[in-house]
Amino acid sequence: MKIILLCSAQANQKALAHKIAANFNLVGVVVEKKKVKSNKLYTFKNIFTKLSNLIFFRRITGAWQQMLQFYNMKYDQFPATKILEVSSINSADAKLFITDNQADLVMVSGTSLLKKNILEIQLPVGIINLHTGLSPYIKGSPNCTNWCIASRQFHLIGNTIMWIDAGIDSGDLLCTAIVKFTGNESLSDIHIKVMEEAHALYLQTVKSMGSNTLQRVKQNSIAAGTTYYSKDWNYKQKRRLLKNMRYFNKEVNTAEYLNKMASIVTVNIQ
Repeated sequence: MKIILLCSAQANQKALAHKIAANFNLVGVVVEKKKVKSNKLYTFKNIFTKLSNLIFFRRITGAWQQMLQFYNMKYDQFPATKILEVSSINSADAKLFITDNQADLVMVSGTSLLKKNILEIQLPVGIINLHTGLSPYIKGSPNCTNWCIASRQFHLIGNTIMWIDAGIDSGDLLCTAIVKFTGNESLSDIHIKVMEEAHALYLQTVKSMGSNTLQRVKQNSIAAGTTYYSKDWNYKQKRRLLKNMRYFNKEVNTAEYLNKMASIVTVNIQ
């Protein structure tokens, strides 16, 4: 089975590419490097966000950087396969790369939303997406783990592998899994554990494709869930995250936390 990965250029995506290449026939990687318009760099909102992240929320931004450094130490480059860099994952070049390399399966992680020109490509297997959030309960951006902590829903930290569609983390489910914690984790530990389990779940899902019937579980058959948006990830929500981290280490070992986890419906690989 020929696989192409669509991803961003961050270190965790390089790690994922190496893990895919080590287990499957990864024939190419399309790397999305989005260009930010200069007129958007110096708006009041952007300047305020950067300053507040630097002054008040270094713990949050630092945790993500520590996660990236964890992977960068092991995987500072993409694996030795065909690499195409694009400014938009929906470009004509990206589409041509997928078709020219005769992909059977396209795996997606950390890109912009795919649009019609990519979604309409006819593939023997299809297009699947890694979502580091527990669908249908938690969807959106910029980071569902952070949203779970900010909303004090620690039991909903998890990962999802889904068939991709035009919506925001709304495709039919292949499998989902809650990430469990000991209660001794720092914020960077949480991000690393979520990402490591996300990669493992992705590989496990692809391995199951050779011998099992591929399931499609409608998200609305489980729950409605909540979709979060980047525009709402603001000063207030970041303060909530830092406040709630004080409770995280205590709550994840309580009976109430375990009961909440037990009430969640997950989709297992068949």
